[in-house]
This record gives sequence, structure tokens and C-alpha cells, in this order.
Amino acid sequence: MKIASWNVNSLKVRLPHLAQWLAEAQPDVVALQETKLEDAKFPVDEIAGMGYRAIYSGQKTYNGVAILTREPHGFDDVLTDIPGLDDPQRRILAATIGGVRVIDLYVVNGKAIGDEKYTYKLGWLASMGDFNIAPDDRDVYDPVAWGEDILCSPPERAALKAITDLGLSDSFRLFENDAGHFSWWDYRQAAFRRNMGLRIDLILISDALRSMAKAATIDRTPRRWERPSDHTPVTLELDI
Repeated sequence: MKIASWNVNSLKVRLPHLAQWLAEAQPDVVALQETKLEDAKFPVDEIAGMGYRAIYSGQKTYNGVAILTREPHGFDDVLTDIPGLDDPQRRILAATIGGVRVIDLYVVNGKAIGDEKYTYKLGWLASMGDFNIAPDDRDVYDPVAWGEDILCSPPERAALKAITDLGLSDSFRLFENDAGHFSWWDYRQAAFRRNMGLRIDLILISDALRSMAKAATIDRTPRRWERPSDHTPVTLELDI
């Protein structure tokens, strides 16, 4: 089973990219974030034409998550909210696919340390755990320049460690220990061409599935396309 995660930064804009990437990469499951579409406008028919079923939880202009699959039995036990997490923003979607529980999170960015959105992020993390964080300095193109800035701050990294300590592993780091592998690049300063990026798109894997992990990659190709998302897909392959 090949599982992917991709922050598309507007599914309406990036739908042709999604179609091209699905045809080329052939993932079995895709978790999308930042779809920015209310449910009534989700492109169900177009995605069906790509060979995938979809579930989604969206809102107009902001946020939004979706999971696509080409598994024949589709989705079981769909969840769009975490009990006790009272948040109107559409950031959480979970389903069981082919016996594997997939949880798709579009985590709060936080904007800047001290901003009210940073406070919201830390509260969200305390309830949920997080991605949208560069786990350590290997995941930052210039750790000195970023210092303890947003996405790298000690409270954010501590929140991520708290969830991995529950029995989850950063799947990419099961296969690659070197620095310099990124999944997000700013649109400014020719950041992608200069590889001035961060690795903030993670697929965490449970201990129960860890022995089945066969490969984990970052696919930089869609970031080279015209009008790309600032994020690129990350994938995990399981021997199931």
C-alpha cells in the first residue's frame, strides 16, 4: 500500500496537478490538506474520473482536508472531528482503508511566535499533536537563521515529540538520516531553486506498522510545475 500526503494549497487551483501526479505516482491512498473548498464544491466526479473515491471535510477559502483511495472497499469508520476538540476549523479527517487507520491532519501554522494564532496552535497541539513542524535542525535549510522561529520553536518541537513518544515514528527518518531533505519552500527568494526549504510534511507510522514500512520519499517533481503548491507530496510504502 502506497500512502501519500500533500498540502495542495487550494484544490481548485491544483486539481490538474493532482490528476497528473496521481496518474504518474499511482498511490493507493492520498491525504490532502488545505483544500480550501466547502463540501458542496468538492470535485467528486473529477476525482472519480481519476480512479479514486473521496471523503472530505472542508470550508470556504481556508483549511479543508480530504482522503482519496483507489482501494475497492473504500472507507470505514470515518471521523471528521476529535471528541472533546471543539474547533470549527476543518483540519481533521480519519478513516480505515484496507485495514489501515489513516488520520489526515492540516495543522495550524501559527503565523509568528507571540501571535494569537501561535497560542491557538499550541492549544491545538495539546489536544491533538502535530505536524507542520520541522522536527529537528536537519529539517531546516538554515537552522541558525530560523533559530527558535515559528515551525522550529521548542514548544512546537516538544509537542511533536509528545505524540511520537506515544508510539509513532517519523517514517522518512526510518530510511534517511541526512540533512537537506525538504517538503516546503517559500514562493519568495527563489527558495525552491536554492533549496531553502523545511521538512514540515510528515507521515507518522505506528509501531504496529513499522516492520511493514518499505520506503518513504519526498517527491519534489510537482514543485517544479507551473503555479505549484508550496508543499510537495510525501509518500510511505507499506508491505501489506
